[in-house]
Amino acid sequence: MQTNDLKNILDRISPFFIVKRIHKNGDDWTIIGRLLSDATEQDLNVSMKGSEFALEVKQMVENLDLLFKKMDPPLVIKIPKVPKMHLFLFLATILTTLFAGTLMAGGNPFSSLLEWEKGIPFSFTLMLILGCHETGHYVYARKHKVDATLPYFIPAPTFIGTFGAFIKIKSPIYKRLALLEIGAAGPIAGFLVAVPALIWGLSNSIVIDTVTGPDGIKLGDSILMKLLTVSIFPGLTENQDVILHPVAFAGWIGLLVTMLNLLPIGQLDGGHIGYAMLGRKFDKVAKIAWLCLIPMSIFSPNWLIWALLIFFLMRTTKHPPLHNIDAPHTPREKWIGIICLLIFILCFIPAPFPS
Repeated sequence: MQTNDLKNILDRISPFFIVKRIHKNGDDWTIIGRLLSDATEQDLNVSMKGSEFALEVKQMVENLDLLFKKMDPPLVIKIPKVPKMHLFLFLATILTTLFAGTLMAGGNPFSSLLEWEKGIPFSFTLMLILGCHETGHYVYARKHKVDATLPYFIPAPTFIGTFGAFIKIKSPIYKRLALLEIGAAGPIAGFLVAVPALIWGLSNSIVIDTVTGPDGIKLGDSILMKLLTVSIFPGLTENQDVILHPVAFAGWIGLLVTMLNLLPIGQLDGGHIGYAMLGRKFDKVAKIAWLCLIPMSIFSPNWLIWALLIFFLMRTTKHPPLHNIDAPHTPREKWIGIICLLIFILCFIPAPFPS
């Protein structure tokens, strides 16, 4: 905060406040004094409306302490021109997820185009979750003036129709807060969309008898999935199971994607967050986390596949260094780290596809 900022503040509050002392702490100003006899704290708050400063008033024994913090400028995101490759991959992924969703809903995508309508709930929900996840990364990259591409969606001939989506960071990230917010924005955004989708989808799912009912793909449960299932189907017995509505299945995939991305390894989202929170200690944590994936393949071979993909694609569990990485954390950074850890714990699935 510059001296002219202080002058701006004093001009605004002077009709209501007598200044005794002024302290500067970093970018913040603390002004100590007292109100004029006919003025109120509400007058001070009104005087700062429309300014660039947030006011916090602390009542002391004889004085008032006014803490002024400069607010972040509003985030303005210009709609970029969408490259043809991004548009092609996006449309192709819609088609492949529609195809997968149609099969999932019991339709025949080869018989009629009308059958493809059955795949819309799954495709729309999954694309929304993936899109919000990557948009979270993109928006915060732009906020911190980091050059990043629009999301690349990956169509695939799988039972969900996609291998996910990603953005490419094209310029270095110099600030720890930028690294933390860019890494955390995706999982948090995807989680906030996946949970309501899962709740609605579970509410519209059906319960079958596992003895006489049809077989299907078995899915592992996270803590959150267990809690929601018990809440929505409180009387579920050991001989019963839930056939997920396509929207619920898309929500489940969203939680799985969130959990995998939050693994504290390399340059995964969890790697960015872990390095921002742990600093130089992160390298050991990342190595241990990767090694833990190997014995976890006992519960599900998918963990071994994921470990091999990380090894061949990233070649290292370490995170690129960042200046001042071991500086004390701000309350904002601590809260972001705590929220991401809680999301990871709630979404963690020991065996995503149990054998």
